[in-house]
Amino acid sequence: MATITCAHGGQRITAVNSAAQAVGIVPKQSLADARTLYPSLTVHQADPTADLKALNILREICERYTPWVAIDTFDNTPSNVSLWNTGLWLNITGCAHLFGSEEALLEDLFYLLKNIGYQARAGLASTPGAAWALARYKTDPQTKRWFISNTNEDIRNCIAELPMKGLRLECDIIEGLERMGLLSIGDLYRIPRAPITRRFGKSVLHRLDQALGDLEESLSPQRGRSTFSKYLAFIDPIGRREDIEAALNRLVVSLCTDLEQANQGVRRLVLTLYRVDKSTGKVQISTSQPRRDPTHLSMLFREKLETIDPGLGIDAIVLSASETNPLKVRQTGLNTNSIAEQTENVIKLLDRLVSRLGSDNVTRLEPVERHLPELASREVSTASIPSGVKQDWRGPTHYPSRPLQLLVHPLPIDVIAEIPDGPPFLFYWQNHQRRVMAAEGPERITPEWWLIRGNMWKTKPLNNDVRDYYRIEDKDGKRYWLYRKGLYHPDNHPTWYIHGFFA
Repeated sequence: MATITCAHGGQRITAVNSAAQAVGIVPKQSLADARTLYPSLTVHQADPTADLKALNILREICERYTPWVAIDTFDNTPSNVSLWNTGLWLNITGCAHLFGSEEALLEDLFYLLKNIGYQARAGLASTPGAAWALARYKTDPQTKRWFISNTNEDIRNCIAELPMKGLRLECDIIEGLERMGLLSIGDLYRIPRAPITRRFGKSVLHRLDQALGDLEESLSPQRGRSTFSKYLAFIDPIGRREDIEAALNRLVVSLCTDLEQANQGVRRLVLTLYRVDKSTGKVQISTSQPRRDPTHLSMLFREKLETIDPGLGIDAIVLSASETNPLKVRQTGLNTNSIAEQTENVIKLLDRLVSRLGSDNVTRLEPVERHLPELASREVSTASIPSGVKQDWRGPTHYPSRPLQLLVHPLPIDVIAEIPDGPPFLFYWQNHQRRVMAAEGPERITPEWWLIRGNMWKTKPLNNDVRDYYRIEDKDGKRYWLYRKGLYHPDNHPTWYIHGFFA
C-alpha cells in the first residue's frame, strides 16, 4: 500500500508500507513506475493535514518523557507535498534519569510507539543537528536507536559518513555540493571554509556548526507550558469515578489558590490522565469569563467525568490552566438580587450549558450596526465573549423597547386603519380578527440608503421602504409589533407586516 499526491505533472508516491518497500517502491517515485513493479498496488490519496494532526497527537503523548516537545517540519525534498521527513524534537535534558538512563528512555519510547502502531527511527545526541541526521540517515541492521556521547569529537566521527542531506540543507544546495564531489558530511571537514561560503552562502557552514555543537541551536516547545499547573501521582492506580472526582477536586482547590494569589482567572482548563498502559486521556473545559471558583470549575468537570476511560488504571493526573486572564477581587453588596449577582448566575448557567452541549450549540445575540431590526443582530458562540469585557445580559439599551420574540422574516397581514397614516384599528392574524385596544407609535426606521448601489434609488424611491412601527395591544391583552411599509400617497398603498410579539 502507498499514498500518492499530484506533483511534477503526475501522481507521485509520498509514503509506503513495509510490503511495498520490499518490492522496490519508494517515496517520490511516480505511480506509473510503482505500478510497473507491482501492478496490484493499493493507493490512497495523501492527506498532509491529517498527518499533521496525527503528529500533534504523538507530540502530546511524548510529553510524558519531557515537557520540551516540538514538531519538526523541515523537508528538503524537491517538492514539499507531504510530510516525508517530518518528525519530533524531544529535548530530554534533565529528564533521562527519571527512566534510569538515556538508553532506557529510548527503549520505553520505542515500546510505547510500537504498542500504538508506529515504527520509528531515533537519534540521540548532544546537539539537535546531529540527532536529526542520525535518525534519518544512519544505517545499522542491528538497531534503530543510536546513542553517542556528549563530546564534540564523538559527534564528528558519528556523522562524518552520513550524506550531505543530514545537514538540513535545501535541495539545490545539496545538488551543488554533490557536483563538487562533496557527498558526505565528513568531506566538509577537510576543505577551507571560505570557498564554501562564497559559493553557497552561510547556510552550509551554519548547519555544520550547529550539528557539531560549535554553534548553539535552541528548540522551542510546540506549546508553551502553563504557568498554573498541578500534578498528583498515585501509589496504586485508580479507576473508580469517585476516586477521580476526589483527586480532581483536590487539584482544583489548589490551582484556584495559586490563581487568587496571582489575581488571575482561568478561561480554559485541561485535565490530563496518565494510564498504566502509557496512554493518556484529556478532558477540557472552558468558561465564558475568567473564573477561579473551585465549586463551579469542579461542577463543569463533573459533567464530563463519565466520558473518561480509566483503562487498566490511572497513575497520575495533571490539571493545567491553558488560558488565563486577569481577575481582581470584586466587592459584593448585601443585596443578593442585584444585577451583578444575576449576571453572575447567568454566566455560570452558560458555562454549564457549553460544557454539556458544546460551544457551537450555545449562542447569544450580538448587536450589528444595521437599521432593519431583523438584521440588527447575529448569533455568535458564547465562547466568543472577549475576556475582561463586562457583559450586560439584560440586552441592548440603546434601542427602544423591542419584542421578546422577533420573527426572522416579517409576515404580511391585512390591516384596517381609521386614517391612512394612523395606527391600525383591527388586523387579521392566523385567521382571526384582532381588535386593537391600545397603540403606541409610530417609530420610523428609514432604509439603508448607503447600501443601494448606483442610481437604483431613482427607479425605486426610498419612501417606499420606510417603516413605521407600532406597539399595539388587542382586546385579549396580547401585544404585537406591527409596521407599515411605505408612505401613503394616491399612487402608493402601503402594506402591513407583523414582526414580533411582546411578552
